[in-house]
Amino acid sequence: MPEPKKIAFLVGAEGVEQVELTDPWQHVEKAGAVPRLLAPRLGRVQAFDHLTPADTFDVDLPFSQADPADYDGVVIPGGVAGADFLRMDRDAVAFVRAHVDQGKPVASICHGPWLLVEADVVRGKALTSFPSLATDIRNAGGRWDDLEVQVCDGNGWTLVTSRKPDDLPAFDREALRAFGL
Repeated sequence: MPEPKKIAFLVGAEGVEQVELTDPWQHVEKAGAVPRLLAPRLGRVQAFDHLTPADTFDVDLPFSQADPADYDGVVIPGGVAGADFLRMDRDAVAFVRAHVDQGKPVASICHGPWLLVEADVVRGKALTSFPSLATDIRNAGGRWDDLEVQVCDGNGWTLVTSRKPDDLPAFDREALRAFGL
């Protein structure tokens, strides 16, 4: 029997939108893959329900010790504060850039695409996000569309993006498809 696929969930130390972490995580597990939580450092990360602190989650590995070659896909949940912290983390930026360079799929929702902008991997890609990121995406050479889910197979890798928690059913479905689950 083949090894189960491993999917990396990239989050900042705090501020990830809880449902955008837990909902795709549960779908990845249900599909038979192994989700792993990567963050700036070991310990726990603080999730939020919009601006209200919610649960905390154990980090499996810090970005600095994670090898993109070990993962079959990446999920970047949103949350405005968490995504802002995440895009300022050099190791997170390097991880996602290396993952994309290997031609592996990425799924990102809400404010999560900020990390992709910072990693300079959206040029020539069609994507969606929380509407406040539209200008950043366009300035980075991407095409922003106001869609429930956007799947773009260009530039040698697949990118799945959605705007907000209401889009999670479509996001989960397309992310699993991109991950081959």
